[in-house]
Amino acid sequence: MKTLHTLRNHPEDTVYIETGEEEIVSEDGRFVSEEEYWEKYYSHPDFSYEWNNGYLEEKPVTDFKGSKTYQWFLVLLHQFLENFPAAKMIGLEFGFRLALPRKTSIRKPDLAVVLNSNPIILGDNDFSYRGTFDLCIESLSYSKRREIIRDTVEKKKEYQNIGVKEYYILDARGSETAFYCLGPKGKYRKIKPINTDVIQSGILPGFQFRISDLYRQPSLEETADDEIYSSFVLPFHRKVRLRAEQSESQLISERQRAEQEFQRAEQERRRAEQEFQRAEQERQRAEQAEQRAALLADKLKELGISV
Repeated sequence: MKTLHTLRNHPEDTVYIETGEEEIVSEDGRFVSEEEYWEKYYSHPDFSYEWNNGYLEEKPVTDFKGSKTYQWFLVLLHQFLENFPAAKMIGLEFGFRLALPRKTSIRKPDLAVVLNSNPIILGDNDFSYRGTFDLCIESLSYSKRREIIRDTVEKKKEYQNIGVKEYYILDARGSETAFYCLGPKGKYRKIKPINTDVIQSGILPGFQFRISDLYRQPSLEETADDEIYSSFVLPFHRKVRLRAEQSESQLISERQRAEQEFQRAEQERRRAEQEFQRAEQERQRAEQAEQRAALLADKLKELGISV
């Protein structure tokens, strides 16, 4: 039998997971020490928790629409870093500690980037990052309004104050999508789109994308042929395609040259036939003239005229 569990900190929330006879309840809003968080909740098997100055904050689950937007951006960024390995990309459930002036939090961005130039190296065996991410990406969930505010207001302020160089908010519905970079005074300012649509990263030179494509989600094959993405999306595919096009163009040129050679040969053959016909006509005229001369000589001889 299911029973409902209401948490003291958020009485409007009732979250439970039923696994057989044992019921696992979310502890969103519970006060725990940082040591306890790292020990019990950072890698919790059933819920993804962040830690905000002593309180657990459960990360929401996105819907399918949000997942498609996130996956498209993830693949695009992966394509860029595969061809321009200037940084490492970190996926879900990988956190970092924000020692802010008035509080401490531990956040797990949906996606993050550590530049190779970052003084804190990200080790292959690390389970969290000891430095500050250079780029954080959050994909919005619409399960609760306070979760939207957490990503668009609270985390934005935290990331700004800790020095995250760029912060992207991906909203599959479009209303909250935003892209920020740190200004000279350490404050976030919106990245101004080129032609109202193209965002260019300041920390990953060459990485760019259309805001509209976040919602349209064109295929890799389509983006590979797009001037916005062609420098880093499927370069091998593009090279193979270009080689195929060049080979096809070369074959067409060879075929055209062969046809031209055939036409020239045909013209030469026709001219040779014409020359042969003219020579044959001349020979026939000569024979006819010779025959006429012989007949004339015979007649003259009959008449007793010596030729």
